[in-house]
Amino acid sequence: MSATKSIEAPNDEPATRPAPVLEVRDLCTEFRTKAGVGRAVDGVSFTLHEGEILAIVGESGSGKSVTSLSIMGLIPDPPGRIAGGSVTYGGRDLTRLDEKALQKLRGNEIAMIFQEPMTSLNPVLSIGRQMTEGIRQHTGMSEAEARKHAVEMMRRVSIPAPEKRLGEYPHQFSGGMLQRIMIAIAMSCSPRVLIADEPTTALDVTIQAQILELMRDLRATTGASIMLITHDMGVVAEMADRVVVMYAGRKVEEGRVEDIFARPRHPYTRGLLAALPVLGTAGEVGGTQLNEIPGVVPALTDLPNGCRFSDRCALSTDKCLAEDPPFADRVGAHSAACWHSDRLAPTMEATS
Repeated sequence: MSATKSIEAPNDEPATRPAPVLEVRDLCTEFRTKAGVGRAVDGVSFTLHEGEILAIVGESGSGKSVTSLSIMGLIPDPPGRIAGGSVTYGGRDLTRLDEKALQKLRGNEIAMIFQEPMTSLNPVLSIGRQMTEGIRQHTGMSEAEARKHAVEMMRRVSIPAPEKRLGEYPHQFSGGMLQRIMIAIAMSCSPRVLIADEPTTALDVTIQAQILELMRDLRATTGASIMLITHDMGVVAEMADRVVVMYAGRKVEEGRVEDIFARPRHPYTRGLLAALPVLGTAGEVGGTQLNEIPGVVPALTDLPNGCRFSDRCALSTDKCLAEDPPFADRVGAHSAACWHSDRLAPTMEATS
């Protein structure tokens, strides 16, 4: 994941894709705070196609996790609410379903691997109880059948002695093993859509590689579509088919992974790619200092005028400070929201 590979410039014709499984249109999610109302997701649109891995990338605070929680109907109200837009799955707008209808979908047709496995599981319930609950609810299996299925899922994610470990509690597992348990729970009912929110955060590279392989296996064996939320562009290069880049609650770039890495059309994407470490000969760092994007993501209750990235962008002009750029096609299926996309040179390299 730290080596480099050359990516040839793709042709500009978008590849033929299967029908969308999930469609997000103009999604807006806001939170009421003492400082005012902050829109964490502001007019975001994208589609997830059958059998596709779509990566949602950006710094902390860009709106990635809130987007996923909005899709799942897990935004706490108060202080949050979905203020507009739609999330269409199976011909139904998930934002308009009641809690009972959403519970039938969650874990069954749409599953989520949450960002923090150490806090996502109930500390006072055994692993077996937490694994079998969803299986029984969605499949109608008996307790014995559900436990047998849970053991098989634990084997699939390489948990040793699964029969014994069903009776253990979260504190008896390492962070990496809890992440595997989270994946096993998410995979238990063979969901059509899997949302993975930073599934490899704080894991060592060996466990990270195994978890990514498990996700690829899920797609290969069940045809599941995966929405991968991450800030790790190396993971994106290895896993994704398409990429959506978010900044300060908005989508600023979208395209095929080859396009994004070879020819980024937004300075923010270019900054994320430039911050990647590059190995030189004999495994030594290649002689250049890591780049960084100056400044921080703005507060959602105090956003700048014009382009939200303008105060951190080396290409910023008076127009950027005054006018918000529209999100528009730049080349084929590759789109971005930037007044100066044509000033960005190709990178022609990607980290994998």
